[in-house]
Amino acid sequence: MVKLVLIRHGESAANFSNTYTGWSDVPLTPLGVHQAHDAGQALAKLALPFSHVHTSVLKRAIQTAYVVQDEIGQNWLPITKSWRLNERHYGALRGLNKDKTRELFGKAQVARWRRGFCARPPLLAQPRRSRAYQSFPVTIIPRGESLKDAERRLIPYWLDEIAPRLLAGENQLVVAHGSTLRALIKYLEQISDTGIDRVEVANAQPIIYTLDAQLNILAKDILTVS
Repeated sequence: MVKLVLIRHGESAANFSNTYTGWSDVPLTPLGVHQAHDAGQALAKLALPFSHVHTSVLKRAIQTAYVVQDEIGQNWLPITKSWRLNERHYGALRGLNKDKTRELFGKAQVARWRRGFCARPPLLAQPRRSRAYQSFPVTIIPRGESLKDAERRLIPYWLDEIAPRLLAGENQLVVAHGSTLRALIKYLEQISDTGIDRVEVANAQPIIYTLDAQLNILAKDILTVS
């Protein structure tokens, strides 16, 4: 048996202000840092040895990963930061208050954008490329993404970087974002396109999968952190 642990970052500045973030690079709030410490302390009690940490290139996930590594006493672990684990890109919605968008577009439409699998938000006129992505083709920069789009870019990373290590019997830690973790959970649990709208991933609540030698799920546990 092998363990896969998924953790969404702690509360970010955008979570606090209730705004869409996506690929915008915002930090953790003080509460978010505290949540990351609590998640790491809860995980430390299980004494799981990991061989690798995977996170996005966004600071809220990276900060959380560093705190968790510190709390579990495994700072030496190699860590891979990939744009493929970035939060879903919210296009022209990013920076807008979520309640305000409900007033502008209606609750039903916003629910489809936020919780649905195929609905894309309004797209940016042009992709915005920051220094973090200068070494990549401009084609990786989205103008906006549905959850399906995010899953499409995420799964190659799972297949190439995470699954082979699990198949080798090595526990893996993934620290990422609400939408990309929802996409990965959908893939792992074979959740339907309509069923995924009921799946939530809370900030800094470790999700622990126990997998067999073929990566079938034997158990799923969520560590509730106060």
